[in-house]
This record gives sequence, C-alpha cells and structure tokens, in this order.
Amino acid sequence: MAEAVKKKKKRGMPTSFTILIGCLIFVAICTWIVAAFTPDVTGATLAQVMRAPFDGFKNAIDVCLFVIVLGGFLAMVNKTGALDAGIATLVRKLGDRDTLLIPVLMLAFGICGSTYGMMEETIPFYILLASVTFAMGFDSMVGALVVLLGAGLGTLGSTVNPFSIAIASSALTDMGIAVNQGTLIAVGFLLFVISEVMGIAFVMNYAKKVKADRSNSAMTADELARMDAAYADETRVLEDEQASNLKNAVLTGKQKLVLVLFALSFLIMIVSFIPWESFGINIFAIGGTADDPSTAWSAVLTGLPLGQWYFTECGIWFFVISIVIGFVGGLSEKEIVNTFIDGCSTMISTALVIAVARAISVLMAETGLDVFVLNAAANALRGVSAVVFAPASYALYFVLSFLIPSSSGMATVSMPIMGPLADNLGFSPDIMIMIYVAAHGVVAMITPTNGVIVSGLELAHTSYTTFLKLTLKFFIALTLVTAAVLTVLMLVL
Repeated sequence: MAEAVKKKKKRGMPTSFTILIGCLIFVAICTWIVAAFTPDVTGATLAQVMRAPFDGFKNAIDVCLFVIVLGGFLAMVNKTGALDAGIATLVRKLGDRDTLLIPVLMLAFGICGSTYGMMEETIPFYILLASVTFAMGFDSMVGALVVLLGAGLGTLGSTVNPFSIAIASSALTDMGIAVNQGTLIAVGFLLFVISEVMGIAFVMNYAKKVKADRSNSAMTADELARMDAAYADETRVLEDEQASNLKNAVLTGKQKLVLVLFALSFLIMIVSFIPWESFGINIFAIGGTADDPSTAWSAVLTGLPLGQWYFTECGIWFFVISIVIGFVGGLSEKEIVNTFIDGCSTMISTALVIAVARAISVLMAETGLDVFVLNAAANALRGVSAVVFAPASYALYFVLSFLIPSSSGMATVSMPIMGPLADNLGFSPDIMIMIYVAAHGVVAMITPTNGVIVSGLELAHTSYTTFLKLTLKFFIALTLVTAAVLTVLMLVL
C-alpha cells in the first residue's frame, strides 16, 4: 500500500463542499441572467443564496439525522469487533472467487432500485462495502461503485418504482392520457438488463486492475492514505501480520449474534421502504386503518407500519438496535453511550454535505428557474419528428435532472407538460415516461446536487472528482446506448 501511494501523483482536489457551493453560486448567476429577459424568473438575492444551505438542511433534516444516527450504529458494531471478524471470515471463504461478490451485490441493489427507487437508502452500505472491498485487496472505490452503480442503474431501469413510474403514470392518467403498464414494465426491464450488464462489466474490470496492482487505483495519493488510515487498524490490510490476522480470525458467539442483528437491521430497513400496499400486500398494516396506521402490529416502534417508513422511522430503528447490539456485545452503559456519541460525530460532515446539496434545488424552486427551463425546452420540441423528439427529450431531461435531482419532483413538474406534448405529436406517452426515467437515472448517478453521491463517496474515503474521472467514459456510453434504445422504441411503438 505504501508503495502504491508513493506512485500516485499529488493532485489537489476540491472538497465536496467547494464543489457544491460553486454549483450554488452558478445557479444564482443563471437566475440573474435569465431574469433579465423574462419576468417568470426572479434573480436570486444574496440573502436567498446565504439562506439556501440552511433551508436545504431543514428540507433534508430527516435524512441528515438518519445519517448521524447511522454513524452511532456502525460505531457500536465496530466496537464489538464483530464486523472485523465477519469480514475476515468472508474474505477467507471467498478466496479467489471474491470478484463474484460484485455482480451478486450489484444485482441485489439493482432490483431494489428498479422496484422502489432505492438511492438515498444506500448511504449505510457505502461504509460497509468500502471496508469489505478493501479487505479483499481492492480499494474502497470498488465498494462505492458496487453501491452507487448497482442501485443507480436499477433506478435507471425502473419497472414498478412508485417514486418515478407511478407518479409519472398518475400524472398522465389524471389528464385522460392512457398509459400501458405492461409496456412500462417491459421497457424498464430491458433498460435494467442493458445498464446492469454494462455496469457490472465496468466495475469488475476496474476491480481486477486494482487487485493486480494497487497503483492502478483511480484514487489519489491523499485518498489512498485516508483509506489506509481508516482500515489499516481494523485488520484489513492484506500484508504480513494483517494477512495472518485475517486468516486466523474466529467469530465468538456474541459476535455471531451481533452480525445477525447487523444483517437484520438492514433487512428491516429495506423491507420498511418498499410500499407493500401499492402491490396489494397488506400483511404489515394488519391492525391499522387508513386514518390511523399507528395501530398496525408493525407500527409499534415508530407509529407507522413497515412499508410506510422513511428516514425518521429508520433512524428510530437504528437507534434502538444500536443499544441492543451494545448490550449483546458485552459493552457497559458508559461504553454504549460514549461509542454511540463518538460514532454520531463522525457523520456530521456527511450530513452537512447533504444539506448543501439540497440548497441548490431549494434555490431553483424559489426563483422559478426550474419551471422556466422546462417550459422553454418543451416549446422548442413542438413539431419535430420522432428521430429528433426522443433524443432531444432525453437531452432535456438530462439537463433538468441536474437542477431537479428528486425523481418524484421531476415527474410532478415535467410530466404534465412533456406527456401531453408527446401524445399530441402522435408519440408513445409510455416511452416518454421511460425517457424521463432513464435520463434522470443517469444524471442521478453523477450530479453533485444529489447529496447521496457526494456523501456516499466521502464515506468511502474518495471524492466526487475522482469518481467522475474514473466513470466519465462509462456514463457517456451508457447515455448513448439508453438514448438510442429509447429512440428506436419511440419509432416503433
């Protein structure tokens, strides 16, 4: 590792905060320019720019608190030593087959992304997968790629995602425009297969290069040093004494129980976010009513049944399970409290990154710049052929998605405009929905306004700029392929 770090050239990279503040200032300048030509947009005032990060924090307070609590949870697990021994056992059992973990996990994340838009919920997995891939001889970037691309590419190929497909479909049916759910699922599945295959091949190729020679890592010298400092003391450096520790690590009975609780924690989180009732599954809501879901059997802890949880409820769950793990792991009362607080403190910077990222969309909405750009572009697309309309619509959504990172927000704002436009021109509104889903899905994996990306990469001890340099060609190829597929479908359907 030391030799690999020395080989890396020293490169100064801007921090996540610098990138996001730069984006915020750029948006503010854009509002002043556009406001000079139209009354539909108001130029951002200095006060609005200064307040935006604070309003962004209020807007994202549930996510921020969840991330902070998650830091305490992970610190508690690490304090028991269960995760270290568990990873060591996993590495030992996989042996030379460790790269198989990449496609398995990416497909698992992808299914979650396709079915219910898993993206923000992936934040906890960046820390876990970064440590796992480091222990296997890769770098922490591999772990970040598994999570980000796995879930992100699944979201790009959404099939029954209630936060994109369902909202967009509802917007059109409410306007009297028929939507074929079978077509949406089929096209979504096609995009899912294409994008996940491309992503898995990309990540596996990068992982093999890094394992063959750590100097092939895309991470900078500073990032490699940070990664080493974060994991070297946790028996994860595959050299000499550390390798011996990995080889001989044995899980105790308490540690096995802690790992069971650890796995259960994430399983419950995943189950809690899936909108089961929208699929006709009401098992978790039994005992409750539409007016009072708090009486449901699965709502006893948070007041909402599984399937209706969001970040506040998951924060409660991880807080409770942290205390349980502390006692199971044999920690004293003082150790539990101090460990949890120390873990929470490590996540403060990540929570602030999420808040500043939200500030950009807050400023866009306040000034009206987002709606103005959408309306202007939609008017420009009237009267063009399908060969032009489909890729131009894709390009429009691509640009807008940087400004509106929320998939549900984008569907709500854009579909009442773009859907009827496609229908009036004789084009398939179903493909129009999938153009929005695909373009927004690509951008959701690269835009710094998506706080999950920047904060997740920070948790994996790498940076947004490093990630973008590594993946830029892949995303260009992904964009061209998905745009071409949807253009062909627009022509034939």
